[in-house]
Amino acid sequence: MLADARTGRNGRHRLVGLLRQSVFGRLAGYEDVNDADRLCRDPAMRWVVGDRAITGSAASASQMGRFETKWLSRPENLAALANLHGQRIDNVHQRRPPKTIVLDMDSSESPTYGEQEGSAYNGHFGRTCYHPLFVFNQLGDVERCALRPGNVHSADGWRAVLEPVVARYRGTLKRLYFRGDAAFANPEIYEFLEGEGIGYTIRLPANRVLQDRIGYLLKRPVGRPPHEVRRYYASFSYQAQSWTKPRRVVAKVEWHPGELYPRVGFIVTNLARPAGRVVAFYNQRGTAEQWIKEGKGAIKWTRLSCRTFAANAVRLQLHALAYNLGNFMRTLAMPKPAEPWSLTSLREKLIKIGAKLVSHGRYVTFQMAEVAVSRQMFQEILMMIARLRASPAPA
Repeated sequence: MLADARTGRNGRHRLVGLLRQSVFGRLAGYEDVNDADRLCRDPAMRWVVGDRAITGSAASASQMGRFETKWLSRPENLAALANLHGQRIDNVHQRRPPKTIVLDMDSSESPTYGEQEGSAYNGHFGRTCYHPLFVFNQLGDVERCALRPGNVHSADGWRAVLEPVVARYRGTLKRLYFRGDAAFANPEIYEFLEGEGIGYTIRLPANRVLQDRIGYLLKRPVGRPPHEVRRYYASFSYQAQSWTKPRRVVAKVEWHPGELYPRVGFIVTNLARPAGRVVAFYNQRGTAEQWIKEGKGAIKWTRLSCRTFAANAVRLQLHALAYNLGNFMRTLAMPKPAEPWSLTSLREKLIKIGAKLVSHGRYVTFQMAEVAVSRQMFQEILMMIARLRASPAPA
């Protein structure tokens, strides 16, 4: 729950209405507070905000600015926003109970301009930026995210982001998995995941010892170079100096046509699957990078232009809430012809569209043209949304 610190008696909108305006506005492609001057008069947005906004107007740019930079940036409200992703996902799982959850952790960069608090140069990305951390599930939902200064390591603060997610699923699932790139090759992460009974596959940086263990696969095959890619796998036990015990390592060696040297990768895992299946499972981690690209392109969650770090942390959480709302709609309430839609297509064809408003004494009608979405498809969407509603409590 958000804590309302407003003390005046002239508050026109409740915090939940302001939160709806922030999230739905971002989902519709209005990522700046300045856009509220136009959105406050929009009939659809007035109904989204509710209460007094229906007959008056939604929040103005100044009201939204105070809401996001002053009220939501309070520590208790920022913590509530961070927890809101998991609460909404749990609500979805009540309608679609999962048997397995796969968590993908990855970092990203949000370019900064000017003297923004926490902004720093990152040598990996080659620019001044923030360095947020994300945890996704296999359906593309943001389980949790956190904004970090630009010069921290990719795995910095992993426990504060991952542990609350694991705690939510503790004792509720049969199988929980974790995937991460080489930035998360950390013995503390291995021990945490093993202690929680979580299966994991994490990319392991190569070194001389690992290379020597698969030296027999690094020799160029005898004969003419093939016209197709040749893949070889190996599995062995390995213990680095910083590890407290040996762990299983899976190696993949690929010989590509026209290349003199092979491509080699190592994965540390506690899974008992064959080496090829371990590699195939890890390779699916690439979808997390695609979801980050969608968040950047469709939701514009790199638009962190406030001066203070806390205000930008709030903006990241609001962007992530908008992203999850769009992803919920895409995975739960879209008919088969619309399943391939990206979040950008979903926004342009279904959300950010024009309509004619007709007001009656007891109801309001939105008249829309059949341009991108047909009448039949729209009816199917409304029926799928209606089926998601909670059943009424028994009398």
